[in-house]
Amino acid sequence: MIAGTFHTAFPIGDASRVGEARRHAADLADACALDEVEAGRLALVVTELATNLLKHAEQGRLWLSARRERREVEVIAVDCGPGIRDLQRCLDDGYSTAGSPGTGLGAVRRLADHFDLHSSVPGGTVVVARVRAAGAPDSEAATCVGAVSLCAPGESVCGDAWCFALAGDRCALIVADGLGHGPDAAEAAAAALESFAQDPMDSPRTVMERTHQALRGTRGAAVLVLQAAVDEDVVRSAGAGNVIARLVSGVSDRTIMSQNGTAGVAMRTPQETTTPWPDHALLVACSDGIETRWMPETLAPLLGRDPTLAAAVLMRDHIRGRDDATVAVLRRRH
Repeated sequence: MIAGTFHTAFPIGDASRVGEARRHAADLADACALDEVEAGRLALVVTELATNLLKHAEQGRLWLSARRERREVEVIAVDCGPGIRDLQRCLDDGYSTAGSPGTGLGAVRRLADHFDLHSSVPGGTVVVARVRAAGAPDSEAATCVGAVSLCAPGESVCGDAWCFALAGDRCALIVADGLGHGPDAAEAAAAALESFAQDPMDSPRTVMERTHQALRGTRGAAVLVLQAAVDEDVVRSAGAGNVIARLVSGVSDRTIMSQNGTAGVAMRTPQETTTPWPDHALLVACSDGIETRWMPETLAPLLGRDPTLAAAVLMRDHIRGRDDATVAVLRRRH
C-alpha cells in the first residue's frame, strides 16, 4: 500500500524560501526515520534544486512530500522555462551558465537514491529526486506509480487523497476528492482511503459500495476506484463524481468516467466498467482541480519514465488554481 500525502509547495522567489524548504525537508526526514547522513543528503538535494530555480528558472517551485511506508522523502522541482537545451552537459560537473561551480544537477543525481528529469524548450523543466532510508523496502510489483497532490490556495490540509495497492501483477488505485476543501473535505477523503484499505483488491463496485457507507456522516466525496491485472490488458473501474481517468499512449487516448453522485451523500448503485489498457499506456487519474482537456501529446515523451514526472508536468501546466488538485499515474513495467 502506498497511501498519499499531499505535497507542500514552496514558490522559490527569493533566497529566504530556500531555507524554509530545507527546514521543512528536515521535518520530513524525521518523519521517515532518515538517519543523520541521509537527512544531510536530503538537505543538499533541496538546497541545490532550490538554488537552481532561483538562479535560472521562471516561476520555480519546490514540492516536498514524505512517503512514510517507503521511508523516503520526495522532492520535485518545477518551473515554466526557459528549459534546458543540453541535458547531458547540465548533468556533467563543471558546466554552468551562471558562473557557479556547475555541480547542481550532477550533485543532485549523485546524492539522491532516485533521480529523473524532463525538460522542454520552451516549456520548462521538472526534476524528481528521492532520498530513502537504508533498508527501506523496494517494490517488486509489476507496475510503477507516482502522484502529486496540492492543497487549495490558503489551506494547510488537502481535501484530496489517493492510494495505490500493489500486489505482484495486480494493482488498484483510489482517488478521492472531498467536497469543497479544508479539514472537512480532508476528513471525507481520508475515510474513503480507510475503506479502500480494508480490501483494495475487492471489485471496484464492492469498494465503492463500502466507501459510500463509510462516508455517511461526512460531507461526502467524489471517488474513483481503478483496478487492473497486468496480464489482462484491461482496467476495471467504478466511481461517483468528477474524478476522471485516462489511458494515454502515443497512439491512443481513452477516458474513464465516473457516474453522477457523491459517495456518502447520494449515489446510485455503482456500475463497474471495463476499459482496454493499450500496451505502453499510462493510467492517469485526476481530481477536478486539474483541467480535463489536456493534450495526450503532453505525456508522449514520458511514457517510459518515472510516473511522477508525468503527474508533475500535468500539475504544473493544468492546475486550475482554486481547489485541491491531484494527479495519480500508473504504468506497467516493461
